[in-house]
Amino acid sequence: MIQNLFKTKNLTHHLVKRGVGKKIIDMTKQEKNEVIEVLKGKFSQYNNFYITDTESLSVAQIGKLRNHCFNKQVEMKVAKNTLIKKALESLDAEKYSGVFDSLHQVTALMFSENPKEPAMIISTFRKENNNEKPLLKAAFINGDIFVGNDQLKALTQIKTKNELIGEVIGLLQSPIQRVLGALQNKDAAKEAVAEVFAKPIVEVAEVVEVAEVVEVAPVAEAPAVETPVVKEATPEEPAAEEPQA
Repeated sequence: MIQNLFKTKNLTHHLVKRGVGKKIIDMTKQEKNEVIEVLKGKFSQYNNFYITDTESLSVAQIGKLRNHCFNKQVEMKVAKNTLIKKALESLDAEKYSGVFDSLHQVTALMFSENPKEPAMIISTFRKENNNEKPLLKAAFINGDIFVGNDQLKALTQIKTKNELIGEVIGLLQSPIQRVLGALQNKDAAKEAVAEVFAKPIVEVAEVVEVAEVVEVAPVAEAPAVETPVVKEATPEEPAAEEPQA
């Protein structure tokens, strides 16, 4: 007999190997109600859960899968489909109606705060064991429902809350970084120019200051040279002839 993960104060549910799967048997009404309450608590606690098919996995493989989940803070629970459905219906039948058709065969539930962690665990587990199991039957991610094993790859690429916040912060910081970079380059350019021209600027400033203090002696004006006035020669009048005696 294998002990199930569902344990309460006075309850231990037993599992038996059915072929290569697991099934809960010989449960009293009280035990069923207690399992339903445990499930309701998990569905209320987590906004993300996966419904998987673990049938055909050996006991050793189930144990290994549980270890993977434990290491990634993912809770794995095995329960009867009828009890899972009753727990969901008692919480919000309309909200969870999209997963009801996936409750068949052997069902293992994976609860996680990280919406893509169970998908990563399933994908990694398959590669390590060269197996197609566990199959993804459905996933409930923050109110959205993904049905079918073909949704697994898409679920491994979901952005987590922290990843989305990081991207938003990066987008907000990008323009600021460009502005800061431009300002830093501008300041660096100013410093380089000032350094190159620092010495000539000082020398010019000193020359200007000296020019303002020292009075330049005025140049003595040369005496004006008088230009002689040339009078025009007047024609001499002919001498008057003396009268002859």
